[in-house]
Amino acid sequence: MVEIVGVGFAKTGKTYYFDPQGKTYETGDMVIVETARGMELGHILIANRQIDESDLVAELKPVERMATEEELKKYKENLGKREDALKVCAEKIEKHGLDMKLIDVEFMIDGSKIVFYFSADGRVDFRELAKDLAGHFKNRIELRQIGVRDEARMLGGIGICGRPLCCSKWLSDFHPVSIKMAKQQNLSLNPTKISGTCGRLMCCLNFEDKTYKELRKGMPKDNERVETPEGLAKVVNVDYFNGKINTRAIERDPETCEEVFAQEIRSYTKAEIKRIGKGKDRSEEAPLEVMLDDVDAEEIRELEELMKEF
Repeated sequence: MVEIVGVGFAKTGKTYYFDPQGKTYETGDMVIVETARGMELGHILIANRQIDESDLVAELKPVERMATEEELKKYKENLGKREDALKVCAEKIEKHGLDMKLIDVEFMIDGSKIVFYFSADGRVDFRELAKDLAGHFKNRIELRQIGVRDEARMLGGIGICGRPLCCSKWLSDFHPVSIKMAKQQNLSLNPTKISGTCGRLMCCLNFEDKTYKELRKGMPKDNERVETPEGLAKVVNVDYFNGKINTRAIERDPETCEEVFAQEIRSYTKAEIKRIGKGKDRSEEAPLEVMLDDVDAEEIRELEELMKEF
């Protein structure tokens, strides 16, 4: 086991582990830590805690110390310079004719450098821009390109649920989100309905995916044929939260032998129906080519050999 504290930074919702070096920190304490970008001001999100060493993804760096009043004052002064710095950078970007969107700026607490964040569709040659900015601010300049999801995290906003964006409030890591998740949750595949403010699929699709997977276990799919207490039926839709399967009975017209679906919709539980198999009609009238869809390759070869004998 190893003792850690969790530290967060203003520009990211992610929590990073640091070594408290035997000191005790409380949630909300402002501390100075060394990161890959230099000395930064962070806040304690997780107080002293013991975790297993296997949970560490990298070597722990130490918490240098508690932030001093002077450093907190410096941080507030840097925030006050933010608007002017963004204005200057925007003018320089326009001057150099670069296709990039300026997002935010950050001053290192130790004054070692200034970091400008931007987004762009592709790679941007900003070497001349960096030189121009360095000459203006008389400081080291770092231009960092970020993705649209990180842009939404930094700028914040309100989601379609009416609440602040998860990524800007509490979400520490971005997880893969796929269109398959939207399909499993029976959501409209209209991009405007399932996309967040960043233009990517909403992160909350991932939050609910596990629940839907559990609810869907053993449940038939839409349009699948099932056996009900009243006979053969076709699934209209499935109410996963109430555990109900809505169906229409299947009958055959005595004159044309064509299938006729009843207009009345009846609901059953999972225990009351029997699945026929992957939506295929296994009745005697089902054509051979339809039934072959579920036969494995070895069975198909055996059937082909038998057909040669006739």
